[in-house]
Amino acid sequence: MLKFEISKQAQQNSSARTGEIHTDHGRIQTPVFMPVGTLGSVKSVSVEDLDHCNAQIILGNTYHLYLRPGCEVIGHLDGLHEFIRWNKPMLTDSGGFQFFSLAKLAKFTDEGVAFQSHIDGSRHMFSPERAVEIQMILGSDIMMSLDWCVGYPATEKQALQALEKTTLWAKRGFDFWQEKGAKNNLFGIVQGGMHKHLRTLSARQLTSIDFPGFAIGGLSVGEPKELMYEMAEHTLPLLPEDKPRYIMGVGTPQDLVELVGMGCDMFDCVMPSRNARNGQLFTSRGTLNISNAKFRLDKDPVDTDCKCYTCCNYSRAYLRHLYKSRELLAYRLNTIHNLYYYLDLMAQMRTAINQDRFAAFKHDFYLKQSEE
Repeated sequence: MLKFEISKQAQQNSSARTGEIHTDHGRIQTPVFMPVGTLGSVKSVSVEDLDHCNAQIILGNTYHLYLRPGCEVIGHLDGLHEFIRWNKPMLTDSGGFQFFSLAKLAKFTDEGVAFQSHIDGSRHMFSPERAVEIQMILGSDIMMSLDWCVGYPATEKQALQALEKTTLWAKRGFDFWQEKGAKNNLFGIVQGGMHKHLRTLSARQLTSIDFPGFAIGGLSVGEPKELMYEMAEHTLPLLPEDKPRYIMGVGTPQDLVELVGMGCDMFDCVMPSRNARNGQLFTSRGTLNISNAKFRLDKDPVDTDCKCYTCCNYSRAYLRHLYKSRELLAYRLNTIHNLYYYLDLMAQMRTAINQDRFAAFKHDFYLKQSEE
C-alpha cells in the first residue's frame, strides 16, 4: 500500500518540498512529473526510451483502455504493467476529464456517467464503483475517483452541482474500494471551478474521507494562467500535509516551477509528447520550433545543456530535416528530448529543494528562459 514520506521542506518562504511515495512497483521521488500514456503507451516512444528519460511513473486512462483494448484483454494479460511491459509505478485516471472533453456524448446523474463510445457509438455506464473496479483490473498503483470536471467559464451553480456529484461519487468509490480490499491506492479529486469558497468546500468534504492522496482537478481548462495559479495556491494548503498532492493536467515548464513552489508533489500533462509531435521542443533557454528555417544548417543539439539520447546524437539540422520530411523518427527523437527535459527539470528542482536553494534555482530558471 502507498506510503508517503516528506524528505525536505524548502526554506525562504516557499512551500516546495521533496518526498518519497512507496508503492508495490517501486518508490517515486517527488515532486514528480508523469508522462501520459493514454492507451498504454506514451506516443512514439518505448518503455526503454522512458527508462532512459528517467521516468518514475507513467499515466494511463481508464476511459480509453476500457473501450480499447478492453478489460477482458488487459485482465487476461495479467494487468496493465504486464501488458505494456512497464515494471515501475502507474497511475490511471478515472475518465472524468474525458467525459468533460466529450460532453456531447455523456450524461451525468447521481448514479454516474452514461456515455456513448467515441469509437463506435456503443452505450456504456461508469458508476463510481465501476470506475474503481475497472482500475482494479488494470492494476495501477494509484487510481483516481470518478469526478465531474467543469470547464471555464462555469457559473457558481454549475460548479456546485459538479462538486456535489464529485463528493457523492468519491464516498461511494471509497466505500467500494475499502470493501474490495484492493491493493491499488485511491485518490480523491477536489473540484469547485474557479470559485475559492467552493474549492474550500470540496477540499473539506474530501479530506474527511481517508484517501491515501488527493488531487486538484478542473484546472488548465481554458482559464487565464494567473487564475489557475490563484486557485492552486488557495487549494493546496487545504490538503493534508502528510499525503501526496497532485494537480492534474498541468502544464508548461513554468507551471511546474511555480506549482512546485506552492507545495504540489505530482503532475501530468500531454504537453511534452504532443508538442514534440508538432515540432515544438522545450529547452533550458525557452522553446523552439524545429521546423524553423534558421535550423537548416545548425550543427548544435536541441539544447547544449541536455544529456538526452537525441541531444547526444543528433543536430538541429537533422531533426528539422526529419520533421519537414514527416519521417516517423522525428516524433520519437523529439518526444525523447521533451520528456527528458521535463523529467530532468523535476530532478533539478528536487536537488535544489534538498540543498535549500529553490529560490535561487527559480531565479536562474527564468533568467535562462529569457536568453533564447
